[in-house]
Amino acid sequence: MSGRWEEVVKLAFGGKRFRDHALDISALSALSRFQEIVAETAKSIWRAANPNRERIPRGFEERVRLCLRRIDSGSAVAPLEVYVEEPEEQGLFELEPTEVIEAIDLARRVYRAVENDEPLPDSFPKALVDEYKRLGQGLADDESIEVIVERKEPARVTDKSRSRLASFKESVHESQVNVAGEVKEADVHRKQFHVWVNDNTSIKVEFTLEQEDKVTSALKEHRTRRLQVKGRGEFSPEGKLQRITQVEELELRPIREVLYDATARPIEDIFSELASEVPEEDWKKLPPDLTDNLDHYLYGTPKQ
Repeated sequence: MSGRWEEVVKLAFGGKRFRDHALDISALSALSRFQEIVAETAKSIWRAANPNRERIPRGFEERVRLCLRRIDSGSAVAPLEVYVEEPEEQGLFELEPTEVIEAIDLARRVYRAVENDEPLPDSFPKALVDEYKRLGQGLADDESIEVIVERKEPARVTDKSRSRLASFKESVHESQVNVAGEVKEADVHRKQFHVWVNDNTSIKVEFTLEQEDKVTSALKEHRTRRLQVKGRGEFSPEGKLQRITQVEELELRPIREVLYDATARPIEDIFSELASEVPEEDWKKLPPDLTDNLDHYLYGTPKQ
């Protein structure tokens, strides 16, 4: 399958050690650290968006793999790229590296918040604090690493900012949460229940009087329903979610959810409308076996 290289971020190394755009060999470890940060951040973003799915999609790590193909002039600037595979049949879809772009931007915002002594983004997975503070290990006082994303404010990593990141591991902290699980026990008097995200892990949740009906319904129907909880939670210094302190949204879902809206437009009408907007010459570009091998053209699985 063919593809293209796309630049997604630059790491600029500042300091006397990197003059004449020379990248010190010992600094190469920073590129590896940044790759690990991006990969783990991308996984955390995916898990937050897919609380009911256990496994990362096949090929996910390949899609967030960064590569260095040149060093730019100035202070040592390392442009990092990802390889984006194109569909075998042209004219279907132009794939974009959305996972890696989202992860890089979150990393940039985290380091920028630390640099400016601001609160970390709510979406930052605190369990990755140790991973983030490893970037820049070994930097001298006059050295820095700048995370540069096109059309965004850059973020600067220094030894001082790394020290501030470490402080987030020293105390319990709060952040946004989005979890789903089975409700096996609830205390209506104390306004608390436990949501079991798997067979071995439960999280205590505090709810309000207005949310009581959904909680008791989830308890009564725990064999067939799962409760999705969005709100704010308390994390341990190690980044483990200990309890949910504020519930912003509760949604009760069947284990095998089937949604039906009698007022919705028939799907065939929607497809017909969309199809009418596609030029005839583009329809001719579609492979004749698209229906039988849709997964192949979308995800690269073997043809039937």
